[in-house]
Amino acid sequence: MKKEALIHELTVMQNAALVHRNKACQYVLNDKSNIPLLIELTFEIKDKLSIRAAWILELVCKESLNHIIPYLDTFIQNMDKVKFDSAKRPCAKIGELIALDYENDGIIKTKLTPKHKEQLISCCFDWMISNEKLAVDAYAMMILYIFGKEIDWIHQELSSILENNMANKSAGYRARGLKLLKLMKT
Repeated sequence: MKKEALIHELTVMQNAALVHRNKACQYVLNDKSNIPLLIELTFEIKDKLSIRAAWILELVCKESLNHIIPYLDTFIQNMDKVKFDSAKRPCAKIGELIALDYENDGIIKTKLTPKHKEQLISCCFDWMISNEKLAVDAYAMMILYIFGKEIDWIHQELSSILENNMANKSAGYRARGLKLLKLMKT
């Protein structure tokens, strides 16, 4: 019954406007037992409702990463399974939030296992060598840059991918890529 109520809440969202997403986010946060259901819906990858679930999950994580900590295994293990571009972007953003919190010695620092990092890194490299939208690439670049500060080979691989992709990608990709290449050289 609870899952059906959450599905209804996601279904009645009129569109992706922030006001509608915030309303659905508040619905989830008012009863945090909705969070595992939201994650489950995010990874029902053949259902377009997964897109809306991913949008709301991103807002829940922006409110506090504490909400996803009990479900880190599930989230990170399934990030690479998301198929819809509109669901990949919020998943990549959540990955970036996790990496940034880790870098800043936040709550994630003690919760993120070496296996989690390995899975995040693998997913990001897969996204970088695929033909993803700019936002997904940008978040993946940042995640790889952050973890590359402690795992040497990542910056070398990321640099190679960025240099190879620059000519064929958008101006936004090139700008972000050049910025990260410069940071990696210093």
